[in-house]
Amino acid sequence: MKVLAIDSSGITASAAVADDNNIIAEFTVNNRQTHSQTLLPMVDMVVKMSEIPLESFDAIAVASGPGSFTGLRIGSATAKGLGLALGKPLIPVPTLDGLAYRAACYDGIICPLMDARRNQVYTAAYHITDGKLVNVIEQKATGIKDILSEVNATGEKVLFLGDGADVYKDIIMEEKNMEYSFAPAHILKQSAASVAMLGIIYYKEGRYESAAEHRPFYLRKPQAEREREERMKGKSQL
Repeated sequence: MKVLAIDSSGITASAAVADDNNIIAEFTVNNRQTHSQTLLPMVDMVVKMSEIPLESFDAIAVASGPGSFTGLRIGSATAKGLGLALGKPLIPVPTLDGLAYRAACYDGIICPLMDARRNQVYTAAYHITDGKLVNVIEQKATGIKDILSEVNATGEKVLFLGDGADVYKDIIMEEKNMEYSFAPAHILKQSAASVAMLGIIYYKEGRYESAAEHRPFYLRKPQAEREREERMKGKSQL
């Protein structure tokens, strides 16, 4: 099976080509350029370097959220456009799943943290069992101290990764009540290679959809919409 994968859900933008056993090509950029500038050229490059014609891919895997609203829309639109043009299915890979799968060899709890601002994170917690992700804590948007309390309660050692692990490192160190570590830089943030390999697993489990059906999963409303609702709520109370 051959998969083209895209992840633009966070700070990094990444594209990869993989088959069942190999990462054939990968291109990841983390230099603060907008994903609208980098993603399509990266996709073009990994396809050319892999020497696999676009029509030969079986599916397109995409980090489906949560994450940056703009980044998710760019990734979703890119994947949908390719899927519709090529007549290929899309494999939506939850961003937190893809991030956690980067640490698939870790033998404790894997806790991805994506910064959602205002001491909030997109997060979940996983074990790896027989090479597969198993949820210990379901994905959600919550306060950094709340997820740390939940992870503390497991009594297990924990690996933190994601951009939130950097942003909230001091709080994690203050609140720790468990054996813990932070992922090294080369697996800290999202990667399309991880989305690709996890996407192949999900495809074989029947977890794919048509390009027309695909929608990104935001987990919570955009900030502008939340602020508007707060203003409207305030007015209604006057």
